[in-house]
Amino acid sequence: MQTLTEKKLKVQFVKVHEKAQLPFYATDGAAGMDLTNVLDEPLTLKPGERAKVPTGLIMILPEGYEGQVRPRSGLAAKYGITLTNCVGTVDSDYRGEMCCLMINLGNESYTIQPGERIAQLVIAPIVQVQTEIISEIPETKRGSGGFGSTGK
Repeated sequence: MQTLTEKKLKVQFVKVHEKAQLPFYATDGAAGMDLTNVLDEPLTLKPGERAKVPTGLIMILPEGYEGQVRPRSGLAAKYGITLTNCVGTVDSDYRGEMCCLMINLGNESYTIQPGERIAQLVIAPIVQVQTEIISEIPETKRGSGGFGSTGK
């Protein structure tokens, strides 16, 4: 039987900023790794303001995987700080610096401190599909019902 360490996917990173920190799991059961910023000075986001916040890292993913950059729930719940694109996708062939597109949806200004954890990174397998146009829609029990059609 393989150990958890033997099952882990190898993902490589290049530091493009001296303050860059490798993503890390905050707990043993964490699905996402915390991403930190490499700001040189604090950055204040007023309500409604957004900013592109650098991580100082380039990620080298194996083909067939993606990186999902997700908001940190604590920042969202306490301060209304989230990502403008909800979940950002880092493709396996992207070779630029990972940045987080952050927005303040709260009612008060929030200051992001240098080195602060700003998002989390989940690595997931992807499937590319083959598309095809057809002329008839196959019948199902549900049909075209949506938005609450299956119950409350």
